Amino acid sequence: MVKFALLARMEAKPGKEAEVEAFLVSALPLAQAEDDTISWFALKLGPSTFGIFDTFEAESGRQAHLNGEIAAALMANAEALLSSPPVIEQVEVLAAK
Repeated sequence: MVKFALLARMEAKPGKEAEVEAFLVSALPLAQAEDDTISWFALKLGPSTFGIFDTFEAESGRQAHLNGEIAAALMANAEALLSSPPVIEQVEVLAAK
């Protein structure tokens, strides 16, 4: 069962919404290549608010993801695309179907 998760929220700079959306969609193959990432969701929460939610069976998988290619690419593009740094929370899954 998945127990570990990440919840990231990000706000696009004005005029950069489409670029943030495209960036998130383009990250899917990277997430698919991560064996320890059980599920990965790119989210559009509002006109300029986006998120990522992903789950892991072990803390080691979560840490590998945080140190992986998606996180590195997000941080490398954050200043150009986001109005503020992304908020990344390490959360615990209490129940899942």
